Formats: sequence, C-alpha cells, structure tokens
Amino acid sequence: MKRKATKWAVAITAMTVGLVSCGIEEPKQKDSSFETMTVKKSDIELPYKFSARMKGQNDVTITPQVSGQLMKICVAEGQQVKKGQTLFVIDSRNAKLELEAAQANLQAALAQENSAKLEYESNKNLFEKKIVSSYMLNNSQNQYKQAQAAVAQARATVNRCKVDLGFCTITSPVSGVIGGIPVRTGDQVSPMTELTMVSGNTAMYAEFSVTEAVIEEMVKEGVKAADIEKRIAKLPEATFVMKNGTEYPHKGRVASLTGVVNDATGSLTAKVSFPNPDGHLYSGIQGTIVMPFSEKGVIVVPQFAVVRLQDKAQVYKVKADSTATAVEVTTMDTGNGKDFIITSGLNEGDQIVTTGANNVTEGLKVLFAEEPKSEK
Repeated sequence: MKRKATKWAVAITAMTVGLVSCGIEEPKQKDSSFETMTVKKSDIELPYKFSARMKGQNDVTITPQVSGQLMKICVAEGQQVKKGQTLFVIDSRNAKLELEAAQANLQAALAQENSAKLEYESNKNLFEKKIVSSYMLNNSQNQYKQAQAAVAQARATVNRCKVDLGFCTITSPVSGVIGGIPVRTGDQVSPMTELTMVSGNTAMYAEFSVTEAVIEEMVKEGVKAADIEKRIAKLPEATFVMKNGTEYPHKGRVASLTGVVNDATGSLTAKVSFPNPDGHLYSGIQGTIVMPFSEKGVIVVPQFAVVRLQDKAQVYKVKADSTATAVEVTTMDTGNGKDFIITSGLNEGDQIVTTGANNVTEGLKVLFAEEPKSEK
C-alpha cells in the first residue's frame, strides 16, 4: 500500500510539472467587486394613494310624503331616469275624497262670507242713517271678518289636499340611476319607508380619508386658512383606479376637504369630483385615488441598496480605503416599487454599495483597482 501511494504522488507531481512546462498556468482567485453609486439629490414624483368610494353628487333617497298602499312601481333597479319622471304611484282615492270634501267646505265658507258681507254693508248703511247702533255695525263687521278667515282656512285646506294628492305620484327629483327597490306593489308605505335611491351620476364624488399629516403636505405648512381653498384648487389632477386595476379615463380634481377631524380615526374626509359622461361610474364603487406630488432635492437610492435588519434600515457606505461600513438610514417609499427616498443618514456625495449590498459585511473591501492590461 505504501508503494502504491508513493507511485500516485510521483504521477501527480509529474503531471503538474508537465502542465507548467507546456505553459498552462493554474487559475488565480480574483476578488469580485460590488456595484456602487455616488449619492446625489434629484427631483421625483410620488404617487399618493388613498382608498376611495364613489358617490353620486346628487344621490337622493326617495321616501313618500303620504301614507297609503303602493299601487304601482314604474321603474326597475338600475334604470336610467330623467328629472320629473314618475317612479311610484300610491293609492290616491282617500286623497281625492279629502280634496272633494275640502272643496265643498270652501264653497260653504264662501257662501257664509258673502252673507256676512251683505249683512255688514246693510248695517253700515243703516248706521249712517242712524237707524242701527254702532254695536250692531261692529258685530256684523266682526262676523264678516270671521267669514273671511274661514274662507282663507278652507282654501288652505284645499291646497293642502291638492299637494297630498300630488304626493301620491312620486317623481324623480334628479336625473340618474335607480338603486335598489326594497318594496313591492301592494305594500303599505309611509313617510318612514325608503322606496329607493336615485343616484345623480352625471358627476361623481370619490370620498376618501386623509390624515392631518398628509393634509399639511398637500396644502403646505404656513398657508393661511383663507388661502387653503386656492391651494386646493391648484392641487394636481387625480386618477381613479378600479379594483381590477383599470384606470378610469377621466381625471378628477379635489373638490373639498372637511374642516373637522374625525375623533375616532384622526383623519379628514376629502372629495374628488369626476365627470361621468358615459355613466360608467356608479355609487358604491370602490377603488384607489392616485395623486402625484413632486418632491424636490431628495436623495433617491435603489431599494436593493437598503438592507433591512429587524426594524432598522441601513446602507453600506464606502470609506476612503474602499472598505464598507454600515450606516443606519430612514427611508420613505416612493410608490414605484424600485426606489426609496433617504430622509436621513446619507449626504450628497457619499458613495454606497448598491448591487450585492446583502452580501456585504462590516469592513469588507468592496472596491478594487483594475489590473493593468498587458501589451501585446
């Protein structure tokens, strides 16, 4: 066995000598460098995103003004209607009878008024001839005034009955789309019954909540209250992205910001107005509002240059001796899925490791001088 091992050693040595003599050198291990970048400030556009819900600017809940049996439903759910179009019909027989009775009472009151007027005028002539006393004149005058008041009251009753009769036919107060109809023909309805909702969808509001910090960023600190409305008018146009990722083709603008912070959520409600000429938007649709805001003079680095260690973020800064040292930084997401904004920890002109940052350790040499090229 000892002889065999010796033979193999001699053979390997001979092969090595042979390779060297043939001019073939063994490969040398070469240190691989990491990609780096020099930090500089630049401008970037950030997409602010908010969860939103669509609502018609003229959404109207339809409820009856009178009680009665629902005789007819003239529309269907999802139907497009015009302002003044008939939606529901309530049994009007009682309303018609009340109107007829009121009109009869008005005729009686008018007759009573006419009699009282004749009595008053007769007593007035007799008083001037000193045939009747002032008491009779005043008494007849009071009766005439009471008759006039009775006529006014009867006429008001007639008008009210006419209004109640008109309420038996329910029309749409706005043009829009019919929502759900929870009632059926034959149901007994009252002013407490919700018949449907008409969504005036020629223009829509996208409602969403924003924190005070975002509001301050949108309108900028130091802006006077009187100028906030002007600042809102200058905010960038907004895009509505539906849940399936489709962008609504028409842009919207911020219409209002509530002036009261919700105690429970610590946020304010904002509304973005969108035109809806084709009727593609409906009340209740949920999606995302995207508004672009420019950040000027910020440090932007690739996301892969930032190493996460538990709740901390760090980058590897290249020192003068080409070694890397970890620097803790704070970051802000740009929303583009590729970059971070460094809000603290780096200065313009610093050199950091980008590609391969996850493989760097403290003190590791990350830059190497290029080997001089041999002349042929």
